[in-house]
Amino acid sequence: MEFLTEYGLFLAKIVTFVVAALVVISVIMSAAQKDRGDNEGEGELKIRKLNEKYEKLRETIQSRLMSDQQRKAFQKARKKEQKAEKKAAKAKKDNAGQDDSRGRVYVLDFDGDIKASDTDPLRRAITAVLSTADPEKDEVVIRLESGGGLVHSYGLAAAQLDRIRSKGVRLTACVDKVAASGGYMMACVADRIVASPFAILGSIGVVAQLPNFHRFLKKNDVDFEVLTAGEHKRTMTIFGENTDKGRQKFLEDLEDTHGLFKEYVSERRPDLDIAAVANGDIWFGKRALEVKLIDEIKTSDEYLIEACDRADVVSVAYQRKRTLPEKLGLATSAALEHTVWKVLGAFRNQKFQ
Repeated sequence: MEFLTEYGLFLAKIVTFVVAALVVISVIMSAAQKDRGDNEGEGELKIRKLNEKYEKLRETIQSRLMSDQQRKAFQKARKKEQKAEKKAAKAKKDNAGQDDSRGRVYVLDFDGDIKASDTDPLRRAITAVLSTADPEKDEVVIRLESGGGLVHSYGLAAAQLDRIRSKGVRLTACVDKVAASGGYMMACVADRIVASPFAILGSIGVVAQLPNFHRFLKKNDVDFEVLTAGEHKRTMTIFGENTDKGRQKFLEDLEDTHGLFKEYVSERRPDLDIAAVANGDIWFGKRALEVKLIDEIKTSDEYLIEACDRADVVSVAYQRKRTLPEKLGLATSAALEHTVWKVLGAFRNQKFQ
């Protein structure tokens, strides 16, 4: 029994030492990152040529369906083609000053949560693309999936896509599952919206909801005071008593936000009957096409495979490098915040299920 007690104390010391060491390392690394100041170097661009991806898929299935003799002949012919392609690419590089009629399609991805957390990686990827894109022959495709979220967050995300339009580069939005509310605010920026048959579009409306514990606190003799400077600084509160005047002002703000949302969509899709679709309702792909929320029924895979025949299709994504505290699992507060927002996002997405 004495041995077990000593062994337990020994293990406790070891665990304490390891935890303390990890904390010290994380503090040092955090300090080093602060010294660097600018966060621009904390990630990198990931570039992938999708033409090669789709070509490899085609070659793989062709090869599997051949006999051994046919496969050998196919591989030999393919190597010869690749050699010729490399030679042509080298000649193209040597004659860089000459015009190349084959453009590029830059593919960006946005998977939106309630806070539009993908906005910063999207911003960086767009900055990189715009530094090389040719408005005359290039195109940007945004593969978009979002049920919307915070107004200011999605307003900024949509503004990033507006940068592409303002540079005169053609922008296409592909929606395979959902682009609703803030997600549709982003999609409507595109010159053309392509969606799958049962993708969810629309939800052009604004919603705000919050619990109020005033009666519960009052029942338990708990006072809660809200002190403000400015008549409309706090129109609605979770713990204080809400007034009719405060509710009216809050509703006016919601209506104003809705009006701005409708104006934004109307400016970018002038052929849309905004009065008919800006009621907060949603439409599935085919129905969305009928009311002109989208321009074509097609999956993103179909669109990109077809694009490979006319252009070099390149996926561009910015990936942030994880910090040491994150790798060691010490970013507890960030993880907790992520969990809370994920739960809120799940409640939001119930509307679209």
